[in-house]
Order: sequence, then C-alpha cells, then structure tokens
Amino acid sequence: MVDAALEKIVRLTGGFRVECTDKRHQGELERFLRDVRVGPSSRGIRQFAGVYLDSLLTYGNAVGEIVLDSGGAEIFALYNARLSDVRVRQGKSPLEVVFCASGDGLAFTPVKYPELILFTPLSPPAGELLGVPLLRSLPFVTGILMKIWGSTGTNFERIANLRYAVTYRPGAGALDKAYAQEIAAGIADQWGDAMSAAKNGVIKDFVAVGDVDIKVIGADNQMLDTQVPVRQMLEQIVAKLGIPPFMLGLHWSSTERMSAQQADILTSELESYRMLLDGVIRRICDLFLRLHGWGCGSRVVWDDINLQDEVETANARLLNAQAKKLEREMEGEAYD
Repeated sequence: MVDAALEKIVRLTGGFRVECTDKRHQGELERFLRDVRVGPSSRGIRQFAGVYLDSLLTYGNAVGEIVLDSGGAEIFALYNARLSDVRVRQGKSPLEVVFCASGDGLAFTPVKYPELILFTPLSPPAGELLGVPLLRSLPFVTGILMKIWGSTGTNFERIANLRYAVTYRPGAGALDKAYAQEIAAGIADQWGDAMSAAKNGVIKDFVAVGDVDIKVIGADNQMLDTQVPVRQMLEQIVAKLGIPPFMLGLHWSSTERMSAQQADILTSELESYRMLLDGVIRRICDLFLRLHGWGCGSRVVWDDINLQDEVETANARLLNAQAKKLEREMEGEAYD
C-alpha cells in the first residue's frame, strides 16, 4: 500500500511544459526536453523528474547530475544518482554545500564541477542539510501491523490446518490393561492410514472398539477480530501519506463532501511537491539556454491536476460575480 501511494503521488504530480521567455528559442528548448537522455535507456525530462521525485519521497533526498558532452558545449544526459554514491557536507559557512563522490567506492572527495549537481532535501530540520523521508514515522505503525498479520497467519496454521487428538482409555478388564500399549499403537496406525488416504482423495472410515475419544486441537479457540486495530494503523499510514483511502483500495465509508475535502488536501500536497521540482527543472533549462549563448529564462507551467479543480474555480468566480452584481444593484436602489 505504501508503494502504491508513492507511485500515485509521482503520477498525480502531473505533467508540465516549459515556456521560454524568448519565443524564438521555444522550439529548441522543447526538443531538448523531449529528447534528452536520462540514464542508460530513457529519454525526456519527465522521466528524470519522476525518478527524482520518487527518490525524494522515499529517502528524503534526491541527487541528480547534468552530464555535459566531451567538449562541454552541450548537455549530453541527465543522471539520477544513487544516494549511497554521494556525500553532502557543509562548507565553510552554513549556507555552503559541498558534494563529495567516490571514484573507487572508498574515499569521498569533492566533485570537480558542483554546479552540475542537482540536490533537493525534503523538509530538512533547522540547521540540517539533509531532509527526512516521507516514511520516517511509519516503521512503528507498520511494525504493529506486521505483528498482527504474523499472529493471524500463525493462528490460521494452528486452527485452519486441523490437527486431531486421539485418546484411548483402557477398560476395567484385565485384557485391556495388559494390552493397552498394543491397542493404542494399532489405533494410531489405523488413524494414520486413514489420514494418509484422505490426502490422496480416498475416504476411509476409522473404526475403533473401546473408549476412544477424537477431538480437533484448537477447535475451542476463536480467531481474534483484527479489523479495528488494523484499521486504526492504516488510518495513521493514510494520514501520513496524504492519499485518500479510496485511491489505495480502502473502501471506507465516505460522503461526497468528505471526498471533495480529501481531494483538496491531496491537491495541496501535490502543489508542495511541484514547488520542489520547479527549481530543478528551471535550473536544467536555464543551463541549456546559457550553453547556447541565449540570455533568456524559462518558466515551468504545470498541467491542471484534475478537472474538478477547474469546475470549482469556475463556480467560485461565478458566485463572486453574482454577489458583486447584487451589491451594485442594492447600492443603486439605495441611492434612488
């Protein structure tokens, strides 16, 4: 469910387009954003932004690199770096960041061109360089869920997979007392043969003489109702992820107004993630323009998250216009 929530956040963040302040270079910029290599096998700035955001949410930090060609005149590719390959350290001042990389996997040294490194932390604490992952507070809750589900699985193995207790009580006669052990061994052999035949689809009856009692082990126990504690833990996870329950396959009772409010909250969450990506995308585009000798800038225009927002905005504008019209009419009548 957590994986599905992260994938939906990345997908719902939506697409975007970049507008160049100088329309003469708009076509070249669009071509670059569409065809730029991303890693070994992907292309397009959207692919880079999706992986970048996924790393940001999962680990609390995202690192990328703008790779130039051999001559340093063109952007050859964009690379989503692994966090384990990079160290982020504080420089001489609290506002200076030093990026270190390891060429041999052992020693980390400052990178030669830090201006080509893209780095974004997620909600870093005051005075800290690194951010915190979206899942930071979930291990405790998910640990409880794992215990509940593990116990449920163990109980099913004990109760659903039936085991039998066959008890033979010797009679008062001398024969039963003398041969009690042999009789019990015979009953055990016949019972085992009946159970083995059942595994192969053959039904055999078990016939015993004397005082024989057969009971199912664990039949008197009841499975604990885990619906309430599991839902409480899932509510904590949903509250942290910011995704409406119905998008994660949780069909809880919800009214139309509640669903609209959940959509509004999700929209605000996505807007905050867009703000984090906005600076990274503009930095890539501005470097592309500078390498070509163009002094213009760029602006990221995000797609609408959904049509419902457009409808609600239009309705709000309509109501405001109607209210202003009524106010003007009332003011005119008052002057008359």
